[in-house]
Amino acid sequence: MREVFRTKRFSSESARMIQICDAIVSEFQEKQIRMTLRQLYYQIVARDLFPDDRFWRWIEARRKWIRDPRGTKNAEPNYRWLGGLVSDARLAGLLDWDAIEDRARQPRSAAEFDSLRDLVDAAVASFRLPRWRGQNTYVELWMEKDSLASVVEPIARKWPVVLMLNRGYSSQSAMYEAAQRFQQVSGVLDRVIFYVGDHDPSGEDMVRDLRDRMAMFCVSVDVQKLALTMAQVREYDPPPNPTKMTDSRAAWYVEKYGEKCWEAEALPPDALIQIVDQAIADSVDQRKMKAIIAEEERGKRALLTATKRIWKIERT
Repeated sequence: MREVFRTKRFSSESARMIQICDAIVSEFQEKQIRMTLRQLYYQIVARDLFPDDRFWRWIEARRKWIRDPRGTKNAEPNYRWLGGLVSDARLAGLLDWDAIEDRARQPRSAAEFDSLRDLVDAAVASFRLPRWRGQNTYVELWMEKDSLASVVEPIARKWPVVLMLNRGYSSQSAMYEAAQRFQQVSGVLDRVIFYVGDHDPSGEDMVRDLRDRMAMFCVSVDVQKLALTMAQVREYDPPPNPTKMTDSRAAWYVEKYGEKCWEAEALPPDALIQIVDQAIADSVDQRKMKAIIAEEERGKRALLTATKRIWKIERT
């Protein structure tokens, strides 16, 4: 929805960038993906759609910003400028408020229903048996950041798998609770964490960290990094960032990969969806899962039949 809360005049270059933002978020909306500002930023960088250097010199003169000395358009001042522009454009009614989300600030409220019938309908729609029952492998999907949640949540619901959204290194409480989940899964041969994170010193080290801390809690888990990998960097050529040399893990990373790093948000969402979906699909015994889904459908029909009888009795 577009709503006007403030009138504002935009320069021709800013107006052009707003049109670019609108086209990109509309493209994602068609795929039923709500973007974060960071995702929008990386789409613009990856498509080389930021204004030319003449415009940036004008911005720097007015706002005293210092551009990255390497001249890259993937620099923090550019991100801040885009954030301000998007905010102004939304207030001016030029961008859809529903197209961009802030996952860090989400309200929480208790579930409410207008009637018992609505409650029953919601219960029937959400009814699921343990679909991983009888599988040889138990899988969870872990993300370094929650900014990509809107991209992978449909895949997590499809199978379904536990989706763990971290913000950097996971806390000890979250790791302990995860270890308890994995220990409670019985009858499986393999326990797997599919991990999505940045290709930078911390993002690479988090794979080791997850594996080591699970072992500390006496749980053997295979941690597999699905994205972002160097093979994907070579294939999709996402825009790089300079490696943060203040990171205590930077030395070994630079020695192995060089002075560039890449954020997971820079990977095209269609590619990430395909990568995650295929990895989970390859871990599933489809025949067993389809049998459980068929059992679910029988349960839903039985529940609907029973509730219809209750409604009929209540009317008499």
